[in-house]
Amino acid sequence: MNPLEKITDTLWELPVSYKSGMRVPGRIYATEKMLEHVVGDNALEQVANVATLPGIQGFSLAMPDIHWGYGFPIGGCAATDPEDGGVISPGGVGYDINCGVRLIRTSLKQEEVASRIRDLVAQLFRDIPCGLGHGSDLRLSLDDERRCAQEGAPWAVAHGFGQAEDLDYIEERGQMTEAESSNITARALERGKGQLGSLGSGNHFLEVQVVDEIFDEQAAETMGLFKEQITVMIHCGSRGFGYQICDDYIKALRNAPAKYGINLPDRQLVCAPVQSPEGQEYLAAMRCAANYAFANRQVLMAKTEKAFFHALHISPRALGMELIYDVPHNIAKLERHKIGNRDKVLCVHRKGATRAFPPGHPSLPERYRPIGQPVLVPGDMGRYSFVLVGTDSAMQQTWGTVCHGAGRMMSRARAKKEHGFEGLQQLMRERGVVMMSQGHDTALEEAPWAYKDVEDVVDVCQNAGIARKVVRLRPIGVIKG
Repeated sequence: MNPLEKITDTLWELPVSYKSGMRVPGRIYATEKMLEHVVGDNALEQVANVATLPGIQGFSLAMPDIHWGYGFPIGGCAATDPEDGGVISPGGVGYDINCGVRLIRTSLKQEEVASRIRDLVAQLFRDIPCGLGHGSDLRLSLDDERRCAQEGAPWAVAHGFGQAEDLDYIEERGQMTEAESSNITARALERGKGQLGSLGSGNHFLEVQVVDEIFDEQAAETMGLFKEQITVMIHCGSRGFGYQICDDYIKALRNAPAKYGINLPDRQLVCAPVQSPEGQEYLAAMRCAANYAFANRQVLMAKTEKAFFHALHISPRALGMELIYDVPHNIAKLERHKIGNRDKVLCVHRKGATRAFPPGHPSLPERYRPIGQPVLVPGDMGRYSFVLVGTDSAMQQTWGTVCHGAGRMMSRARAKKEHGFEGLQQLMRERGVVMMSQGHDTALEEAPWAYKDVEDVVDVCQNAGIARKVVRLRPIGVIKG
C-alpha cells in the first residue's frame, strides 16, 4: 500500500504518522511512475528513519534517483540544527566520502576526434589506473598523504597537477577547512597511500562526451559550452582512504547514541550530536577524506590532459582543456540557510545528492553567480548525462539540493544476469560508444539497463523548480574499472 500523499505531480509527502518517532515528514521528488520502484525498493523506510534524527529541520528529503542505501537512502538529504541537538551521521554521507563529478571542456569538436576516438580511449585506459586493486603510479609518503588530506586540491596544484585557477571552479575551492588528519587510522592511511590519481571500480568512470543538445543558451555560453563540443566527465571519490574512514567512524560512534540518549530505528544511522567531541572528530576526519577526493579528481584531470596530448598529437592551446566545475555528492557540510526569518547554520547531509545553489549565492565563483551553480548529473554510459543549474526554489524546498545521477533500478547481481558481456558490447557499439573496462562483471553491473533514464530524473527536478536544464552530453568513449 502506498502511504504517500500527493503534493504536486513531482512531489510526494510521507506523513509523520507513518512511523513512530518521525520528527518531520518525508518528501520524495518523483513522478507517479517512479513511485513503484521507490516503494518496492523499501527506500521509504529509510526516508522515515532519517526523519527520526534529533535536530532534523523541515523534511527528510529524497531526490528522484532515490534507492536503498546504507542508513540513508541514496538520493537522500537531511539538514540538522547543531544548536538544537542536531546530529551528524556517517550514513548520511556514505562510505565513498566526496564521491563526486568533475566536468572539463575542450576546444575540440566531435568531427576532430571521431576518427581517433578508439586511440584516445585506449590511451586514457593505459594512463589512468582503474579497477579494484589498481592503484596509482603516485606513491605518497605518509607525510605527503597527511598534507594532501589537510589541503585537498591546492596540494595537487602545488605538486604540478593543473593550474591555480582550477580551484575557483571546485566546491569549497577544493579544500574543506578544519580537516584534521591526526585522528586518521594507520589502516586508512595505508589504503590511501597508493591510490591518489586512480579511478577505482563500481560506478566510477571517465567519459569522453559530446554536447548534443542545449536547453539554456545563456548558461551554456557562461560555462563555455557549445554544440558538438568535446567534454570529459570524471566520476570518482576518495577510494579506500574514504571508505576506511567511514568504516572506522561507524565503529567509533556505535556507543554515542546511548551516551546522548538517542533512539535510532536503524543502527546504520549511528550518529552523534554535531557539537559533541565525537561529532567534531568525525567531521574533521570526513573533511580529510573529502580533501583527498578533491585532490584525486585534480590529479586525474591532469592525467587526462596528458592522454589527450599523446593520443591526438595536439598542443595545449589547440586542446583548450579547462575545468567547468567539480561537485561532491556524498558529503556533509555546515551551511547557512534561512529558516523562517532567521539565518541558521545547519549540518546538511547529501548522500547521493548534489548541491544546487541559486544565482547570486556568495559561495559561487563570480563567473557563475548570474546563472547559479552548475550541477553535474551523470547518466549511464550508453545514453547521456546532463548539466543543470541551481535555483532560488531549491534553496526554499531542498536546502539547495538536487539529484546526483540516474539512480539504480537493478541490483548489481541482477544486472549481471540480464545480458552477457557480448550483449553489452554490442549495445555500446550500436550507440556509438567505445568502452574499455578492466573486468566484465563491473561493466555489466553498471550497464545501461541497470539504471533509470537520467532524463526522467532531471525532468522531475526541472518540473519541481529545484534545477534548470542547461545541456545534454552524449558519451562517445568510456573507461571503467
